[in-house]
Parts: sequence; structure tokens; C-alpha cells
Amino acid sequence: MFSGSIPALVTPFSGGTIDEDAFRRLVDWQIENGSKALVPCGTTGEAPTITSEEQHRLFAICVEQAAGRVPVMAGCGSNDTQTALWHMKVAKDCGADAALLVAPYYNRPSQAGLVAHFGYLAEQVDLPIVLYNVPGRTVTDIKPETTIELARRYPDRIIGIKDASGDMTRITAHRMALGTGFEQICGNDDMALAYNAGGGVGCISVTANVAPKLCADFQAASLAGDMATAHALNERLFPLHQALFTDASPAPVKYALSRVLGWIGEEVRLPLVPASAESRRAVDAALEHAGLL
Repeated sequence: MFSGSIPALVTPFSGGTIDEDAFRRLVDWQIENGSKALVPCGTTGEAPTITSEEQHRLFAICVEQAAGRVPVMAGCGSNDTQTALWHMKVAKDCGADAALLVAPYYNRPSQAGLVAHFGYLAEQVDLPIVLYNVPGRTVTDIKPETTIELARRYPDRIIGIKDASGDMTRITAHRMALGTGFEQICGNDDMALAYNAGGGVGCISVTANVAPKLCADFQAASLAGDMATAHALNERLFPLHQALFTDASPAPVKYALSRVLGWIGEEVRLPLVPASAESRRAVDAALEHAGLL
């Protein structure tokens, strides 16, 4: 269901509220430039600071605007199982194609707790699930044995993982246990080349927000085994991958979008603040290196 370049969409704000027109334009622009799926309300979409009502509105807008052209993977994760269930039910009703579920954060469940959490959600809602492992943010790590147990127990429901652990050995561990049908998606732009080489099928990307065509072309070359093209595109994008994390994300990528598009502003919600002067200089240099300015 999911492969290639998949942007984790920013949430545009204007005057403290969601800029729905800009979000719709962003969805269209992404699809027109080769993105293969869309993820609203992930970390890059500032999910921690949008209300549930706003989150559900973004699900609906994204599905409506995509209009079946690409699948939508709605960010439904929570550290409260019942809240995640609510988000999943709304996402399904909106017509989303899958739910992205991050490991519960702050309360730090055990591996048994993770199996119980994700298993309960898989049993309650008829919606495919992509696990999201990002221990640098959640502290909790979805271990390979836990991923394997869940995918084996719910093969028609838990279809893949977005892995931002940085541990490349997990690709092979998952692949050997679950085969190629289990969709392994990179969660780190700067590791996407190596991840695909190990058996990954794409990247849920921050950089694709601002460089959708380059990221789509890179993914297409990488997945087709055209490594000369993939290396060239990766080197063109690599400084941007790094620059977009020189300050708390998504402030740098919103700044980049304001430079490239103009109709998405830099506004973020507290406790985030706009990108620093140093970060902006790094982003500008990276955009120039990529040929986007």
C-alpha cells in the first residue's frame, strides 16, 4: 500500500489557526510532484499541539483533497490507548487508508504493554496500521521481536513500520521473520538510501515537504536499483536533510517552505518557536545546493 516518497505534512498556521487553504494547496502540490502517499498529523504536523478537533479536520481535508489520487496514512498515535482508538475511528470514517501509530510516549510501557496497546487497537478498528518507532522522542523502543509478534498476530492489520530508531540491523531482522510483504519505511531522510538498500520500501519524509519532486525521483531511482542516480540525488538532498534539523522541527522546514513557496508561513505553535538565524542560514545554503532557490 505504501512505498516511495511519503511526506509527513506540515500543518500551516495563520494567526494561530490552521490555514486550510494552504493545507489543501500543499496536498495538491505534493501529489503533482510525485509523492506516493500523505501523512497528516505526524510529528512534522505538530500533532502534540493541535487539538483533537483540528486533527480530525485535517484528516478529513487531506482525504478529501487527495481524492483517491494517493493513499492517506493518518497520524493517530497517542500515549492513551482510548484516545488513539478515537482517532483511528475518526480516520476510518473520514476515508483514510491507514493509521500511523507512534509508540506511547512518557508513560513508557513495557514490550508486553506495547503488544497489548497495538493489539487492542488492531482488534477494535478495521484500519491498516503502520507502527511508528522513534525512541529518540518517545523513549520507548518497539523492539524487533515485538514488531514481529504483532505483525504475525495481526497480519491483515499491522502492515508495516516507520522506523526512526537508526538501527539498520532491524531491517534484516524484520525481513527474515516477516518477508517482503511487511512494509518497512524509513523515518530518517538522511538514512533513506541505506535503508532502501537493506530492504526498505520508502521514506516518511520531512524533506519531501519542500523538495517533493527530488525526493520522489530519489526514491524511484533507489527502489529501481539505479544507484548512480540515487547517489547523485541523495548528495543533492543531503545538506537539506541535515539543515532541516538544525532547530526543533518543523520550524526549519516551515521556514524552507516560506522561501520556496511563499504561501506557507513560518508560524509554529508554542513551545516551538521560529527557526533561529543560524538555522535559517543553514537552510538557505542547503536549498541553494539542492537547486531549490
